[in-house]
Amino acid sequence: MADKRPVHTVPRDGKWANVREGSSRASKTFDRKSDAQAAGRSTAKRSGTEHVIHNRDGKIGEKNSYGNDPHPPKG
Repeated sequence: MADKRPVHTVPRDGKWANVREGSSRASKTFDRKSDAQAAGRSTAKRSGTEHVIHNRDGKIGEKNSYGNDPHPPKG
């Protein structure tokens, strides 16, 4: 079964990494943010979950959902 935890693309030690929410280990690191984003998007699509892209300062810059979102949203 696919891991449903969101995938975060984050800056780490001068590089970019994709990390599952709640995990400290990166699946892979990249020299360029665009490469990390592409890999993170692919992982999120395959898992049917959210992809959260952080800016260089660590703040969330963008979110994309590839899961089963209810429409219209509840609440």
